[in-house]
Amino acid sequence: MPKALIIGAGDGLSASLARLLAREGYAVALAARNTAKLAALCAETGATAHACDATHTSQVAALFAQAGDAEVVVYNPSYRVRGPVTDLDPAEVQRSLQVCAFGAFLAAQQAARRMLQAGRGTILLTGASAGVKGYPQSAPFAMGKFALRGLAQSLARELHPQGVHVAHVVIDGGIRSARRPDAGDDALLDPDAIAQTYLHLIRQPRSAWAWEIEVRPWVERF
Repeated sequence: MPKALIIGAGDGLSASLARLLAREGYAVALAARNTAKLAALCAETGATAHACDATHTSQVAALFAQAGDAEVVVYNPSYRVRGPVTDLDPAEVQRSLQVCAFGAFLAAQQAARRMLQAGRGTILLTGASAGVKGYPQSAPFAMGKFALRGLAQSLARELHPQGVHVAHVVIDGGIRSARRPDAGDDALLDPDAIAQTYLHLIRQPRSAWAWEIEVRPWVERF
């Protein structure tokens, strides 16, 4: 049974991914700082839950040791800080960079070490509109997501020739959730539909690997 590890799991996109991958025959491991919130999802999908702060080197190393050699690793965490640049708390800016980018590096490093030995694997990094266009009063998030995108592009060029697929998914728009319901006009991204895009990346033939895909609702302006 192939294994999949989703880091930064919760009740949104990562939950849709967990359900889909479980249906597709994957043994799913879910990682989050608070594993109590994952109990229902684990019961539904048969996934295992692992406590991990993705910004801590030792915790990420322990996570991969516990979860085993996953063929698919998804990095989903984000940390957003808003405000005028003159008012931003440097500690909060640093936290945004750590969660959005440094944690992704730690996860990708651990995944790559294992996947290169196996000669195969897929690393998927969840990005955002902020990774391709910086919005006003959102400098920390733009910095973190731009760094994440750069990491994905660099890793793709390094690891693709060695058999490991790396892809960055730009989520350009709001995601539908219980807290943010859709008005019936598909103006929000359906997390189940996004999950299908991730599955497409996982299954892409290596003769036509994509390193980046943008997904957006039909009403979203480019």
